[in-house]
Amino acid sequence: MLKIKEFRIRGGREMRTKITLACTECKQRNYNTTKDKKTHPDRMEIKKYCRFCRTHTLHKETK
Repeated sequence: MLKIKEFRIRGGREMRTKITLACTECKQRNYNTTKDKKTHPDRMEIKKYCRFCRTHTLHKETK
């Protein structure tokens, strides 16, 4: 049986939100992740590997 992590705090409010990261060079949406809106209110920017560009590029959060 799989154990699923829940991202909730007491009261049923969600603590973390799901975001999608897109490559800044080829505009492909490569990664899905979560973030805490309290600690990161702005859009995230992370340098990650893009399999389409075959190099490490900057990935930005999309809507």
